[in-house]
Amino acid sequence: MVELKNYQTDITEQFTEFRNNPIIFDNGYDKVPNPFTLKDAEEFIAIQLKKTPAERKLIYWKGIFVGEIGIDIKKDVFRLSAEMGYFIGEPFWGNGIATKAIALMTDYAFSTFDIVRIEAGVFEFNKPSMRVLEKNNFTLESIKKNAAFKNDKIIDDYLWVKLKKGVK
Repeated sequence: MVELKNYQTDITEQFTEFRNNPIIFDNGYDKVPNPFTLKDAEEFIAIQLKKTPAERKLIYWKGIFVGEIGIDIKKDVFRLSAEMGYFIGEPFWGNGIATKAIALMTDYAFSTFDIVRIEAGVFEFNKPSMRVLEKNNFTLESIKKNAAFKNDKIIDDYLWVKLKKGVK
């Protein structure tokens, strides 16, 4: 059973360990510190604890902390859109956790925030992430050619989108 829970401090060490996985780092933004220290985790979690309503949630599977998912609401003329990001700790890959977590977060985000669109950017080499978005009825809206520079390579960024029901 997959559940989303609000942030808590008792997962700080495990959060740090999961974030330090090179594969997880390779699929995310460079703004995330690398290496990701215990202090980085403490600061990040402290920020999340202050947000009401929560924009990010911890992912639990069978009662165990396994990852994190959330949205960042965009600003200005894009304020009705949000960007989703997530990760699952490597020991838990292949269990359908990300698929269920994305479904739960999508429902939560659309019902909690004044948004009509959720976007998820996925680097060209992350086919498993593309599959879980597709399973959640996200649509591949565009392939942004040569849009990202990661690990000394220029790569494509696939933009997956889900619109709130009832929005044209």
